[in-house]
Amino acid sequence: MSKRVGSIVLLLVVGLLLVLGYRYIHYRMVNAVSDAAFIKSDRLPFLSFKVGGKVVEMKVEANQRVKKGELLARIDATDFRLAKQRMLHRRRSLGEKIAAARLRKNRLKETLSLQSRIAATDVEGLADELNATRLQIDAARTRLKKLEKDKARFARMLSQNLIAEAAYEQVQTEADSLTQQIDAMVQRLEALKTKAKKAKLAHKLREVNRREIAELDKSIAAMLQERKALDAALKETEKKIAYTRLTAPFDGVIAKKFFDAPKVVAKGYPVYALTDPKKLYCEVLLSEKKMKGVLPGNSVTVEVDALPDKTFHGKVQSIAPTSASTFSLVPRDIASGEFTKLDQRFVVRITLDSIEGLRAGMGATVAIARSRD
Repeated sequence: MSKRVGSIVLLLVVGLLLVLGYRYIHYRMVNAVSDAAFIKSDRLPFLSFKVGGKVVEMKVEANQRVKKGELLARIDATDFRLAKQRMLHRRRSLGEKIAAARLRKNRLKETLSLQSRIAATDVEGLADELNATRLQIDAARTRLKKLEKDKARFARMLSQNLIAEAAYEQVQTEADSLTQQIDAMVQRLEALKTKAKKAKLAHKLREVNRREIAELDKSIAAMLQERKALDAALKETEKKIAYTRLTAPFDGVIAKKFFDAPKVVAKGYPVYALTDPKKLYCEVLLSEKKMKGVLPGNSVTVEVDALPDKTFHGKVQSIAPTSASTFSLVPRDIASGEFTKLDQRFVVRITLDSIEGLRAGMGATVAIARSRD
């Protein structure tokens, strides 16, 4: 009787093992199962300053919740603010110089306009007057020569008592008067020449003013270019001052604090790691031998090691087009002919229907339902 009971028990055990084995094999056939799965976050950036300097304040600690725009850390901005003040002072000084140069240019333009009108009138008028005076002097000298001849002839006639003394004296008086007129015209000619020289100097001064205006134009253009460059430098400095304040880019939790203040850091040196607990997904490194029937949209069952009493569900979102080892930092060299075939794994991304209780970095086991076609 005992042998019979033992046989029945053995048969039941074997049957149970066969059922369990069948279920296990069937489960593995209809599902791609892998325990190389992890909960990851879509948003886990390292936060750093965009400028280097001395970090003088760290406002939050690890595991602390923060709001978007909240101040996390601060660099001493004294040097940047001093540089900004120097630039502002230089800009004000440059603005005053530009204004003075423009005022000088406008005054020179007004003077040049007036000089142009006066010079044009004087030079032309004086040239005509000089020519007329020279002609008058030439005519008077010609007439004086004739009077001198008449005077000599009248003197001979007077010595011979052929004419009255009054006739000689009249010729003498006319000659003396014409000589005085010629002297006066010569003096006037010299005065006109002096005025003509002054008019020519005024014309030259007009050219000097024109050249000075051209130089002022160049100077103003250079100062405007310098002010433009200064404005760009000011904007850059203002950006750097803003960059001395590190703020949270989104609502989240501080995953890691890398150091304590005070500390001198370089641009880009990590300060905090910030995670968004709402942006979690599951990533699976799936063996190439299990890829059959795994397609985007397939349903997935996820069991997380840290939450053994809870099962999560999701869908395959995407499958990497290349294996995880394709972009390895040290790729395998098979050129020598030595080759050992290794199982390749592909990254499969899974979206989860629920993320309650999950944290980035948790390990998991997934079962991806295979497509039958």
